Parts: sequence; structure tokens; C-alpha cells
Amino acid sequence: MSGTLHVDADRPGAYPTLAEALLDAPHGATVVVAAGSYDEVLDVRARDVVIAAAPDAEVRLGGSALEPTLRVRGGSVTVRGLVLVGRQAHVVDAEDSRLVLADCVLEAGFGAGVRVTDRSTLEMTDCTVTGAQQGLVVEDSGGTLERVTVSDSADDAVVVRLGADPVLRDCVVRGSGARGVYAYASARPVLEGCEVETSGGPGVAVAQGASATLRRCSVRGTGGPDVEFGAGTSGRVEACRTERTGDAGVSVAVGADVTVTEAPAAASVGVGSSPAAKGDPERVEQLLAELDAMVGLAGVKAEVRAVIDEIQVNEWRRAAGLAVGGASHHLVFAGAPGTGKTTVGRIYGQLLAALGVLPGGPLKEVSRRDLVGQYIGHTAEKTAAVFDEAAGGVVFLDEAYTLTRQAGGGNDFGQEAVDMIVKLMEDRRDSLAVIAAGYTDEMVQFLDANPGLASRFVKTVEFEHYDPEQLTRIITSMITSGDYLLGPQAATLLRLHFETVPRGSDFGNAREARKLFEKLRKVQSQRLRLAGRQPTLEELQTLTVDDVRTAVAD
Repeated sequence: MSGTLHVDADRPGAYPTLAEALLDAPHGATVVVAAGSYDEVLDVRARDVVIAAAPDAEVRLGGSALEPTLRVRGGSVTVRGLVLVGRQAHVVDAEDSRLVLADCVLEAGFGAGVRVTDRSTLEMTDCTVTGAQQGLVVEDSGGTLERVTVSDSADDAVVVRLGADPVLRDCVVRGSGARGVYAYASARPVLEGCEVETSGGPGVAVAQGASATLRRCSVRGTGGPDVEFGAGTSGRVEACRTERTGDAGVSVAVGADVTVTEAPAAASVGVGSSPAAKGDPERVEQLLAELDAMVGLAGVKAEVRAVIDEIQVNEWRRAAGLAVGGASHHLVFAGAPGTGKTTVGRIYGQLLAALGVLPGGPLKEVSRRDLVGQYIGHTAEKTAAVFDEAAGGVVFLDEAYTLTRQAGGGNDFGQEAVDMIVKLMEDRRDSLAVIAAGYTDEMVQFLDANPGLASRFVKTVEFEHYDPEQLTRIITSMITSGDYLLGPQAATLLRLHFETVPRGSDFGNAREARKLFEKLRKVQSQRLRLAGRQPTLEELQTLTVDDVRTAVAD
């Protein structure tokens, strides 16, 4: 059973509070929250539910000073687009749960921003955590955090302990009173493409039998060693940049088993230096292999490879003393939604860093609301700040064409954002790349918004819809990676579904596959629960043809 419930104190028939909506919400329900401030705390136990802000709505949630704003115990909870405010307790506290936070802002007081324990899974994307005692605490749990910013923590910003093994990718940790990242008690974190800066103690500290892997990270402005491994720890530090040199850069105690490989020279020099002194060919091949492993997208892969080939040859020409024209690394990604644009953008940015033409930095995914301000001059300030945060990496403008759509009645500063983007694309062409993404027809209109905009992009890469076979492969991969199996004839029925499902311009492709997988899980869960007995291991894993039939009919 699933459905959508609306929370809006001013709307007849809607729920006045989130707590009341959650009391009535069935498993798998989505609770959509209208704009406003909600003075309440939520306690969700053994439920599968999505809590999402209404489109373009600012929703602030926070209540008691002594209780977490959101407590999760068991089940799966997804929160999208909310501002969660804490006072003396943790903002979000989850145990034995699956917790997904996307596009959220967490404003903490004395407690932690997010605390997950007891074999929880934490998935965070495009979130910020500010003002906490400890920004993130991951204990005996795992998950993936991408493009998460943790700032102004009074104590350690990120704490990983008791065997926890999260992956932090393209995250920023800044302004901590003690350590930036602290891993101990057999923790096994992985940090990829992260920035750690301005910490009161070591930037990254590993202790008490923990093992940490750092790849292509940047650590600077610390009050101790940039990266510190204590006795009895282990790990790898690969192609990372530290502000200090020698032992103060990466400090490894006697008795620690740590492998350190230096960052390529590209990390500290710009385009124009000798290619012999920069670049990481092995990393380039790894990234191209990752690109090739994506389902479908043959045309996209060929276009990206063509850009990379041209960059490589230009570096060889430069080394030989031959003329090389000025190169732009900016791209337009046009076409169908849900076809991996963001993933390809991340790989492309990492390829540019591995080739040595960019310093290496995060992929900063932004939309209109991240760029457009409310008064004259505010938009230019916000846009410049975004480019500062993406330094060395990629600015990914999602639905870029919305910047050129005039808002109804009153001033609209989207054009100011476009004009500022054009300037910054040129001023910072050697330090970052810009990818503008959206539907094909709308992107044509976007490129006409400023006379110099189209010329800033080196190429338009067209993303086509996945065909039925590719969508079947995508959902099958989701199923197997989730420890499920397809029963007899189930794959055939999935293929038939993707052959017959209507495909409008807004067809979600891989998103549709993800939604169908979630429906399959819920259908199977309901079937097993109603069986009135403990299911076998095979039954827990198997998604039957009847499960598929029910899910596609929903």
C-alpha cells in the first residue's frame, strides 16, 4: 500500500502537521510538505516513508530543544529538500535504519547534525550540515555521502567509529574546532575527492586500529598534521594534496601500515607546463573503463572520448613545441532525463584532473535556486560563490534553461546569472569546467540567452533514451546489487513492460527503473508479510513474476 499525503495548514483536506500525516501514512507513502516552519519533532519507527518539500518550497522543521528533530528506528526514511533545525539534541538520529537525505540543510546546536548507529545505512547527497557539536557521527554503519558540506563544527566534524565503513565522495569539511575527520575503533572509511580545511587539530586522524583510504583529497589549514595515522592503523593515501610537507603533511606512526602515493604534478600546476611532469595515465584508463561500464550511452561515450583524445594530443603538441589553440573544457549535456548526465559529468571532471588540465575538485551540482538572488547584485554574488566552491572541478548546471525563463510578474534575475556565468567561464577556464544540462529544445533557447554563451562550450553531447533491453539491464543490476533474485519469467515481463511503457519527453529512464525496483520491493514485502509465516532465505531474495505483474500494474 502506498500513496501521497499533503501537509499544509492552509489547505482544506490537508494535514496541518507532519506528525499527524505520518500517523496515517502507510508503508511506502510520500508526505509532501508545503512551505512554512513546522515546530515539531518526528519519531518514525519501522516505517518506509518519503518526506519531501513541495516544489520550490522552503520547509523548516524543528521543535523540542531536548529531542532529535528526526528520530528513525528501523525501516527506511527518505527526506528531500527540507531545512532541519536542532537545538541541544542531534538534528537527525537513526538506529538500525536506512536513512536517505537529499538536498537538505541541517542547522545544529549542541548535538550532532546526523548520527547513525546499529548497522544503519546512510545515503546523503547535496546536503549541508552547519553549527553542530559534531557534524556527522557514523557508528557501526555504512553508506555513501556525496557532495555533502560540513562546516563550523565545535568539535570533530566527521566521526567514524566501531567498524563503520562509509564512503565520502566529493565532500567538503571545513571549520572544525578539533579534527576534520576522525576515524577510530576499527572504522574503515573511504574518502574520495574530498576537501578538509581549517581544522583545530589534524585534518584527518586515524586511530585505534582503524583503516582509512584517501584518494584525490585536499587537506589544508589544519592545527596539526594534515593526515595522521596512529600506531596499529592502516590505510592508503593516493594522489592527495596537503598544505604541509614531510611528516606534517602525512604523519605515519611507527607500527602503522600505510601506503602513500604522491599526487600528480597536475595538482599544483596549470595548463602550459610540461606534460611529462603531470597527468596520471593509469587513472585516466580507470576512469574511461568506468565510463565504458555504464549501460548504453554509446554516442555519449564516443563524444567524451573524443574530447579526452583532443586534450591528450594537445598536451603532446605543447611538449613538442607546436602551436596549440586555447581550449575550453565546458560542455552541454542535452537530452532525456535519467540517463546518467550527472555521473558522466563527475567522470569527465575526474578525467580532466587525471590528464592534468584541471587541479581536481568536486562536482558542484546546482540549479536556478542556487544561483538566482532576490535583489540586484545578489545573483552575481551567489553565482561567484558557487564557482568558488567548485574550484578545480565541475559546475553542473542542472535544468540550465530555467535561468532564462522569465518569472511571472516582478523582477527576475536569471539573465543576470547567465551573464555572470559567461564571465566566470572565461575567467576560470583553466581552473574548472562547466556542464550545462537539460532538455534538447530548451537548451537551444538557453544558449541564445547571451551572445557569448554558445561559444564558451566546446561541444554538445546528446543523451538519448535507454532502449528496453538497456532499462532491463539497469533494473536487473539494481535487483542483484540489493541481494534480490528474479524468479522464472520475471525478467521477460520486465522487458515487456519497458517495451510498452509510454515514453513522453519527461520519461525518467533510469529513474523509472529505480521507481519500479522500489515498487517490486514493496510488493514482495507485502506478499511475504501476509503469508503468515517466517519466509525462507530463497523467498526473501526472490522477486516473482507475479510481483512484477503487480508492480507494473500499479
